[in-house]
Amino acid sequence: MSRDLAQEIAAQHLERGDALGWFDALYKTAARDFSVVPWADREFNVHLRDWCERERLPRAAARTVVCGCGLGDDAEALAARGAIVTAFDISPEAIQWARERFPDSSVTYSVADLLTYPGAFDLVVESYTLQAMPLEFRERAIAAVAGLVAPGGEVIVVCRGRGDEDPPGKVPWPLAPSDFAVFARSGIETILFEDFDDSYEPGKRRFRYHGRRPK
Repeated sequence: MSRDLAQEIAAQHLERGDALGWFDALYKTAARDFSVVPWADREFNVHLRDWCERERLPRAAARTVVCGCGLGDDAEALAARGAIVTAFDISPEAIQWARERFPDSSVTYSVADLLTYPGAFDLVVESYTLQAMPLEFRERAIAAVAGLVAPGGEVIVVCRGRGDEDPPGKVPWPLAPSDFAVFARSGIETILFEDFDDSYEPGKRRFRYHGRRPK
């Protein structure tokens, strides 16, 4: 039901030309009910967690940004691992909810748009945000994520995946392998691109991209 509701709200906003306003509308509709928000798992994204454990990242005191942080679980988990974390979301309601959940947090939360957010970070984290943005924004959004990576910094993206010839379907719109070429054009070198079936949710195709900007 929550995914159907999210798709309905997204469609309504797209029809009236407010392509990104549906995020805040969904969080307001939820009224602090986690079950209404499809991605509100109240835990560290398992694919980010597995990657952090495997790569031993983030490094202590790494300047880290979480793009589209939602209710803050990824940001808090990264801060608990010793990172200095900044987290932002386009939804004021989501940021207020995150601050309420973690009143004593060391994370710096702010309301901001990925497409215009400034900064340079040692680690840029993007989980399930690009896939939730309408396709018209995809190239700009990926370039914006890449633009946050400082010289010598790294980026990790976790998302739903599809083939280049597969239809995008409805929100969330999976990324295709060709979408990641934007990182190369933005000066990011690929360390690893993983295309895998989600062992936690079998039958769902996932991508995990790890890149680095040369010093």
